[in-house]
Amino acid sequence: MKRRCFFQLFLGSALLAAPVLAHHGWSSFDQDRPVYLSGTLTQVKWQNPHTEVMLRVDATKLPDGLAARALPAQQQSVDAAGILKKVQVPANAAGVWEVEFAPLSRMQAWGLSQPPKVGDRIEVIGYALADENKRVLRVEYLFAGGKVYALRSSPVN
Repeated sequence: MKRRCFFQLFLGSALLAAPVLAHHGWSSFDQDRPVYLSGTLTQVKWQNPHTEVMLRVDATKLPDGLAARALPAQQQSVDAAGILKKVQVPANAAGVWEVEFAPLSRMQAWGLSQPPKVGDRIEVIGYALADENKRVLRVEYLFAGGKVYALRSSPVN
């Protein structure tokens, strides 16, 4: 009987932990090279563990004045000015990228309670996978609808 209870407890714990284990960390992203992408949304998945979109990138250069844009304060300490100074458009930018945003709770804390829609234009600054053959970006800053959102942590109140 004890053996059966232990097995059930173990199995139940393993099933609860599976979603956590399936979610990846951010260590596979190159956090020394911030990337700028701009384009049109072709797909939106408004879900946890984080929102994902497919972005058809058409920008091949940085927009004028990007380095002077004001970025919002957030709870975690982030060198926003340093990121803006280092940001680049990758050589292989044109095409479709998978873009990963923050968890829904953080998106909502920034006032993004409704998902962007297919066809919307957005700009993002973030970090691409270190494997440059894969077009995946983790977003640090989102520029959409005339607003800017800092997605590493919640906004400063």
